[in-house]
Amino acid sequence: MEIRIKIEKALIKALNKIGTEDATVSLEHPTEIFRGDYTTNVAMVMANRNDESPRELAEKIVAEMKKEDIKEISKIEVAGPGFINFYLSPRFLAESVFGIFESGERIGSNSQLFGEKLMIEYTNPNPFKDFHIGHLMTNSIGESLARLFEYSGAIVVRANYQGDVGPHVAKALWGMMQNIDKKPSEKTSLIENVRFIGECYVEGNKAYEKGGKNKEEIDKINKSVYERDGVELMELYGWGRAVSLDYFETLYKKLGTSFDHYFFESQTFQKGLDIVEKNLKEGVFENSDGAIIFRGEKYDKKLHTRVFVNSIGLPTYETKDLGLAVLKSEKEEGIDKSIIITGNEQKTYFDVMLKALSLLYPDLAEKTTHIYHGMLITPEGKMSSRKGNVMGGGTLLEDIEKVVLERIKEGGKFTSERQMKETSEKIALSAFRYSVLRQALGKNVVFDIDQALSFEGDSGPYLQYTSTRAKSVSEKARKAGIKPESASESPFVSELERLLYRFPDVVGRAQSEYAPHYVLTYLTSLASSFNGFYAQERISDPKDPNCGYKLLLVESFHKVMTSGLYLLGIEAPEKM
Repeated sequence: MEIRIKIEKALIKALNKIGTEDATVSLEHPTEIFRGDYTTNVAMVMANRNDESPRELAEKIVAEMKKEDIKEISKIEVAGPGFINFYLSPRFLAESVFGIFESGERIGSNSQLFGEKLMIEYTNPNPFKDFHIGHLMTNSIGESLARLFEYSGAIVVRANYQGDVGPHVAKALWGMMQNIDKKPSEKTSLIENVRFIGECYVEGNKAYEKGGKNKEEIDKINKSVYERDGVELMELYGWGRAVSLDYFETLYKKLGTSFDHYFFESQTFQKGLDIVEKNLKEGVFENSDGAIIFRGEKYDKKLHTRVFVNSIGLPTYETKDLGLAVLKSEKEEGIDKSIIITGNEQKTYFDVMLKALSLLYPDLAEKTTHIYHGMLITPEGKMSSRKGNVMGGGTLLEDIEKVVLERIKEGGKFTSERQMKETSEKIALSAFRYSVLRQALGKNVVFDIDQALSFEGDSGPYLQYTSTRAKSVSEKARKAGIKPESASESPFVSELERLLYRFPDVVGRAQSEYAPHYVLTYLTSLASSFNGFYAQERISDPKDPNCGYKLLLVESFHKVMTSGLYLLGIEAPEKM
């Protein structure tokens, strides 16, 4: 990032010298690497002010910059209608590679968020319902962003908010009560217990949708859970809640996620009710047909009316989220930003809820950011947990793992069952996370297992395989007596070198724009470049005068790839 700043300062100085002041300079990495290492369109932006053609202005800028004789730049040229392209010197590239080799674990880290404290809320599965694919998706995005924030110097507090009260709980409990004779025994496995609760929820939801007596019973159960009324009911509730949370923990371990705080709706609803009732008198909320509502359109035409307390006096999600915002600030002092990650179907909901929060606690609302993502769709289409045709997140990972395990066994490289299982879990998770993080947030993702497990590129396993290959190449070279060696300048200026130095820029942009896909796209290009380099160059030949530098390049690549994969929540196996 230092060279970027140096070029930007030189650009501004050149612009000032030719009489073009107050210019905003923007540097980008060209999409095609043969067009240079940095490019700017500042001449095209500022040309009208100088009443001359962009290309003429670009040539003047370049002439001034060449007078500076920046040692890290080997060439500056004008391209097309007025782009200015910069090519880094062989000396800079060699120094950059050595710098990566010598750096610590957090390659690419920066201080953009140094001193800031961020709370990031993600995953958010609901007890009594399955941990579905959407939760896997939110977890992948949240964990990647949390790691990016930490790489940028922030103190990151991971939070998980779970709905352990509400209609879905009542529906599951009703179904469990109808099937109490089928309730698993203490010796039954956790998975079977979870499956039983899930089936009961589906049954309860169907009964509720039919209405009538069953609906009345479920509504009564819902109210009783809030009031903790009924010994037998609360015992069943406690069992189901514990089973769900224990199961979630097994998945968090597999996902490599550890939370600092767990918040529950059973903790937030009363705090939210108190806030709503207090501000009913202040006019923020109003009564309507026995319910308490917030008319969002009064404040913004894009908003709408939402119910905060229903007609039987129970809080809705909106009220619980108000209580959550306050509870977060009480649990963790000094939070500079509170980030919430959900699916995009909750966007309009959060627009209204955050508006209400801004009227009640403007400081908390100002610190709160809602990030939303698209849905994950299988080739068969969208699924619904209410209808019971949703695939659980754990089930999906297990299905992917089974496919990977079959392929591993066919390959015959492993003899240990434990190592095969661990490897299949890492590859399965990488296949899923790559699919989720490959594009900008907000768009739907189609997950196809065959494409996700491809080793031909543009997949998580492809990145893992390339990283593992680099490690193997390094070990082979070292066994041949070759040691990594620096060079005063690059002996061949490869595409690989010209990509490696970009990593800190990519990390900084991904963090500032909440966009992990920049890291993923970069790593995919980097892996392709390494494989091209490996195909053309002999690394383990002691007779090659450049073998030491080539090994340095391989090991620097592996360090960057390992760090980049970490930011995506992916770990490369020892061998593949």
